[in-house]
Order: sequence, then structure tokens, then C-alpha cells
Amino acid sequence: MGSWTTLETIAMADCAVEIHGRDLDDLFATAAAMLADLMVDPASLARDVEHVVRLEARTVDLLLHDWMSELIFLKDSDRLVLPEALVTVRPAPPTLTAKLTGGRIDRGRTVLRADPKAVTFHQFTLEPRGEGWYARVVIDI
Repeated sequence: MGSWTTLETIAMADCAVEIHGRDLDDLFATAAAMLADLMVDPASLARDVEHVVRLEARTVDLLLHDWMSELIFLKDSDRLVLPEALVTVRPAPPTLTAKLTGGRIDRGRTVLRADPKAVTFHQFTLEPRGEGWYARVVIDI
């Protein structure tokens, strides 16, 4: 799996991160793990729900934005947090298919962290870098 780094100096009231992946599939899967880690302690989350997501967008960077927005929507609408993702991204035309695993937020079990509201376009970047892919994302908390 790729990696992510929290950027403390980019946005004080929000959460700014850099995400690295070997390829687009890895970067999108890492983004899902990062977002879940931001929302809850993943160790306190059941792994009893599987969910499939299919998305299309005009560009690959908008696909990443829509992907992360969908994960926030699932948390808000169904109380689902899905840290494990097997993702397939096709750049032309930009499409995503993902099989996600996680669970529902359980007040008696799940340790809550931040409550992301939206993915912003502030300093939003997705680009190939070195041998892989890089993204910078600012999330409204």
C-alpha cells in the first residue's frame, strides 16, 4: 500500500495530506485507508460490511475528488467507514470500480476521531511523480 503524510502547515482548520501510491489503483486505495484513519481508529471498527462503488468523472483528478467525497457520504448517510479497498482505476475514460470492506460506526465500540465534511479543491493536486502517483488533498473537518 502507498503512504500518506499529514501537512500541519497547509490548512489550520482542515486536514491537509499528501498521498503516494505505486499506481492509480494504489493511490486511490491508500486515500480510502487515510480517510478511514482520519474518521475512526480502524482497529476499533468491525470488518463485517462489503460495499461496491462505481464512479465516472471527466478527469482522473475529479475521479479522486468524487471517490473521497463518496467515502465521506457513506459515513454520513449509512455510518459506514470502509478502510480496506481493492480499487481499479481506468484513466481513459476515467472510471473507478472498488470493492470496500469495513463496518458501521458503533458508538459502543468505534473510537471516533475527526468528522470530515467535504473534500476541497484548495491546493488539490493529482499527478504522476517518480515511479508512482502523488496527490495533495485538503479535507474540510
